[in-house]
Amino acid sequence: MAPSYRTLLAYWAPFPLRLIVGYGFLMHGLLKLGRGVDVFAVALDGIGVPFSHLMAWVTVVIELVGGIAVLVGAYVPLVSVPMTIVLLVAMIKVHWQFGFSSIKFLAVTSAGPQFGKPGIECDLLYLACLLALVAGGAGPLAIDGWRQAVAVRVNR
Repeated sequence: MAPSYRTLLAYWAPFPLRLIVGYGFLMHGLLKLGRGVDVFAVALDGIGVPFSHLMAWVTVVIELVGGIAVLVGAYVPLVSVPMTIVLLVAMIKVHWQFGFSSIKFLAVTSAGPQFGKPGIECDLLYLACLLALVAGGAGPLAIDGWRQAVAVRVNR
C-alpha cells in the first residue's frame, strides 16, 4: 500500500527546517568571520559577556559547525545543545529588550523601508525548529538517518 499524502509530508517536513536553520546559522557565522571576529568580540564585551574574545570565537565555531551539521543532518541532537545556548544568550542579552516582533516597520524613506531592532521572534523560531528536529529526527537525506541505518545493519 502506498504511503498517504500526510505520511509523505510528515516524512519530508524536517528537510526544509534543516535547510533554513542550517543555512541561517552558517550565514551568521560567515558574516562574523567576514566582518572580523574581533569586531564581534567588541560587541560581546559591550553587552557584558565575559571572556568576550574567546566567546566570540566559540560562537563563530558553533554557528559554522552547527550550521553545516544541521544542513547535512549530522549529529543534530548533539549540535543542537550549543546552538540552543547561543540562541538563548542572543535572546536574553540582545533581543529581549526589543520585545517580541522581529519586524518593526518604522517608515518608508527615499532609501527604502526602515525597520527597528529585532525582538526575540526569530530566536524562538530557531529554537522551535531545533526542538522539532531533535524530537522528530533529521528527516530524509540526513547523515543521521544513514548512520542509523548502517548501525542497524551492523548489529544484525
